[in-house]
Amino acid sequence: MPERPCGAAQLLPRPTPPPLGAPEPPSALPPLHCHPEVAPAAALPGCFIYLFCTNRVAADSFSPGLKRERGGKKKKKKGEMLSGSSLYLGLGSSRCSSNSSIGRRAGGQRGERRTGRCGAEVQLERDGPPALHRCSAQLDATLQLLWIEEGMAAATTPKQAWPPWPPIFFLLLLSWGGSGGCPAVCDCTSQPRAVLCAQRRLEAVPGGLPLDTELLDLSGNRLWGLQRGMLSRLGLLRELDLSYNQLSTLEPGAFHGLQGLLTLRLQGNRLRIMGPRVFSGLSALTLLDIRLNQIVLFLDGAFRELGSLQQLEAGDNHLVFVAPGAFAGLAKLSTLTLERCNLSTVPGPALARLPALGALRLRELDIGRLPGGTLRGLGRLKELEIHHWPSLEALEPGSLTGLNLSSLAITRCNLSSVPFQALHHLSFLRVLDLSQNPISAIPARGLSPLLRLQELRLSGACLTSIAAHAFHGLTAFHLLDVADNALQTLEETAFPSPDKLVTLRLSGNPLTCDCRLVWLLRLRRRLDFGTSPPACAGPQHVQGKSLREFLDILPPGHFTCQPALIRKSGPRWVIAEEGGHAVFSCSGDGDPTPIVSWMRPQGAWLGRAGRVRVLEDGTLEIRSVQLRDRGAYVCVVSNVAGNDSLRTWLEVIQVEPPNSTLSDPNITMPGIPGPFLLDSRGIAMVLAVGFLPFLTSVTLCFGLIALWSKGKGRVKHHMTFDFVAPRTSGDKNSGGNRVTAKLF
Repeated sequence: MPERPCGAAQLLPRPTPPPLGAPEPPSALPPLHCHPEVAPAAALPGCFIYLFCTNRVAADSFSPGLKRERGGKKKKKKGEMLSGSSLYLGLGSSRCSSNSSIGRRAGGQRGERRTGRCGAEVQLERDGPPALHRCSAQLDATLQLLWIEEGMAAATTPKQAWPPWPPIFFLLLLSWGGSGGCPAVCDCTSQPRAVLCAQRRLEAVPGGLPLDTELLDLSGNRLWGLQRGMLSRLGLLRELDLSYNQLSTLEPGAFHGLQGLLTLRLQGNRLRIMGPRVFSGLSALTLLDIRLNQIVLFLDGAFRELGSLQQLEAGDNHLVFVAPGAFAGLAKLSTLTLERCNLSTVPGPALARLPALGALRLRELDIGRLPGGTLRGLGRLKELEIHHWPSLEALEPGSLTGLNLSSLAITRCNLSSVPFQALHHLSFLRVLDLSQNPISAIPARGLSPLLRLQELRLSGACLTSIAAHAFHGLTAFHLLDVADNALQTLEETAFPSPDKLVTLRLSGNPLTCDCRLVWLLRLRRRLDFGTSPPACAGPQHVQGKSLREFLDILPPGHFTCQPALIRKSGPRWVIAEEGGHAVFSCSGDGDPTPIVSWMRPQGAWLGRAGRVRVLEDGTLEIRSVQLRDRGAYVCVVSNVAGNDSLRTWLEVIQVEPPNSTLSDPNITMPGIPGPFLLDSRGIAMVLAVGFLPFLTSVTLCFGLIALWSKGKGRVKHHMTFDFVAPRTSGDKNSGGNRVTAKLF
């Protein structure tokens, strides 16, 4: 037979008669209503034929196993088969040969009786690209086997006309050229090279999957396990979805042979522990989703084989511990998400093994603090998200040390103020999101170290004021989101350049539309207010009106203010004793309500803390009055429309302290003398008074000694004595010499 390509549209000769011993083919057989289901064979190795016959055939014609339902239940009636059952004939796996084997493969729901349909499948398989003449031989052998089976089945059926072969050949050859068929329970037509078997109540991976499959969706089934090599034939698979099954264990090597797999979804299963070698063979995997499982531990080396992994989703688990070496080997991981688990601390040692991590998302964790240096090893981290940590009340100054972030989000936590000390070194930060924290104020120039900050989001917080010059120093600042707060106004002086502002979200604030918002009215057509532009909460005549509804020419009385004026004040001349207590009162009226402040003439403004302080109601209080407190004090009431001032005077009466009385100046009370202090002149006087008696005493002593020595007479300072040498023994006549000496 001349060679021809697999799937070539050529008519084959009628198959040869059956071997000896086989029943002769009747003159008229029941028609076989068969349709081939084959995928293109040119792209994948092997030759396959899948024929599903819908006529009723005798069970005695097939394997004896067809006479019973699965599980050994009662026999079926003659001429019936199980629903979805099929006849499998394989002609060798290593080459297209004539060695045949007959077996049964279940393709439908077990034990279901249907008398109107039976299935028969013929599969011929060969490893590697088949030779052209061998593919032809497979076709011939297949048709011959079918002819034999038809002859066996015809023995128990009435004789009918022989079915015409050309239509069967035509249908077969139209779809010939495939490398495999499509399982009956799956959909292979919705997408090219995709097999969709989602929500089909499957308990195992279906057989007969096309070898050129790139997408396999098995989600929403009842798969309980995945054994080694089960999918090894699908070498071209790119995406595998096993989500929302009942997988509790994954054997080491379960994904062996899937070297080209890029995406693996395992969320919604019952996995408990991520151990080593589970993902061996997935050298090209870039996305792994293991959310919504029951994982408790990440052991050392759990992801070691995933050298190409870029994104890991590991939220919604029972995770309590991450071993220091759990993420070892993930040299290319760029995005990691840990959310809704039982971690009590941030796994810093494990995160330090991720040199390429660029985005870290830590959401809905019960962690109360972020210690300094926890994230020090993440030098390439650009995005950090901390979301819904109810126990996080403050950010420690060194908690972000070692990071060079461009985006930071700390949302829905319990921060009461902007963590300036923890942020001051992030000079490349561009986006800062502190939404849904109980932050009440933004002070002046607090964000100035963040030179490149472009966006600040503080929606859903408790903001009541944004100070003047709050955003000065931020030359690239263009977006501010303070929606749903308690702001009554937002002054133009808060921004370094209001004309550079592009987006401003102010909705949900009780704004007072007075002269402080004239600048906002001027820029209302250019600014992006989002889906809900800001509206006025007062005064009453503009209440509820959106800023976009105002005309360019305002009616009288709109967006106006009243200058501040001093209406009430206490005594302008106050006398207090040294160590006593002095109080000055001052208040003013205006629209908006003016601010009361105090200052010393040619001096600094007085603050709200210390011995001299300004109370919340504008009263000036001086405790433990001292002589240096004497002088003038100026009360200033001011608002955006103007200011007013009042000058007062404090006179201090000095109180002489009694002898031997010392006191603490911080607790001095009226009538109690102050401490005794010496200055330089006093010290000189004390030294002079002490030195003169000492000098007189020394002089007197020397004089007495001189008089005593005179009373004793002349004193000799030398003496004379004689020395006589002794005689030598035995010499009686010799005499000694006398020597006279003087001792001075």
